[in-house]
Amino acid sequence: MTAVDTLAPPVAPVHEHAWITDSVHATSEGRVRYVRCVGCSARRVELEASDLPPTPLTRALQ
Repeated sequence: MTAVDTLAPPVAPVHEHAWITDSVHATSEGRVRYVRCVGCSARRVELEASDLPPTPLTRALQ
């Protein structure tokens, strides 16, 4: 085995996601938003509680 065989696979380029809301619904904890990145189509779930900015409940999923 050579050093080339042990290199890590390439990683997708990182970018700042531009989240848009696909859907939203109210819960007892606040509003839950299902959002999608317009650039790469990654998705995540956010919780929007009262006057605070949305908090991600999941990491971005491809």
